[in-house]
Amino acid sequence: MNDLQLLRYARHILLDEFGIEGQERLLAARVLIVGAGGLGSPAAYYLASAGVGHLVLADDDEVELSNLQRQILHTNDRIGQAKAESGKLALLQLNPDIHVDALVARLTGEALDQQVRQADLILDCCDNFATRHAINRACVKHGKPLVSGAAIRFAGQVSVFDLRREDAPCYHCLFPEADDVEELRCATTGVLGPLVGMVGSMQAAEAIKLLAGMGEPMVGRMLCLDALSMQWQTIRFKRDPACLVCAGRGYRPEAGLSI
Repeated sequence: MNDLQLLRYARHILLDEFGIEGQERLLAARVLIVGAGGLGSPAAYYLASAGVGHLVLADDDEVELSNLQRQILHTNDRIGQAKAESGKLALLQLNPDIHVDALVARLTGEALDQQVRQADLILDCCDNFATRHAINRACVKHGKPLVSGAAIRFAGQVSVFDLRREDAPCYHCLFPEADDVEELRCATTGVLGPLVGMVGSMQAAEAIKLLAGMGEPMVGRMLCLDALSMQWQTIRFKRDPACLVCAGRGYRPEAGLSI
């Protein structure tokens, strides 16, 4: 690190559990963020400010006026612009020391597989089960850690699926894929603005812990928030040995963080 980086990241470096080694790991990391909306906005902001060296921001949507109540990456003068491009502009204004790729696309198939393969860690900040399950399958395939968040109305949740670990459950273990699941959308049911900020910030915190190699990530735990009563609940879950996605997978040393 140079002198300016030592100054910019000084408050992290001062943490005994973090130090210069942890900061260097962040600077060398590549993180894929799927979704540049309510969850992706705070998550991306905190990862950029923390000095994650390479962020890939993927979203196929455009900024709308109704987004601005919660999607803090975007501004009024960027209405109509692609969210990925708007997010890239905001992140580089915050920290020009990092590299940001803007992918104006809904990642599916080979494109999703390629981005997950290249990343050290993936943040699921999307708003639909089909994409969540596709991300999970790719993370299982490549043994990549996944930090997943969700928020609707006044309810939020976040969990970590560290698929480098043989004993870790995957997203499908917790939420089996089904065709008859009722999917709630913010556009029709609403969402409290600060709630997505809280959940996205927790996703960023878990990602930083995983990248820096410190603390205890929320593997096998889902933290749930009722923002109306401001009460937290922890749900514990285990890997499903009969899971259709991750059953039979073993630990692969080469799947560790490539930093």
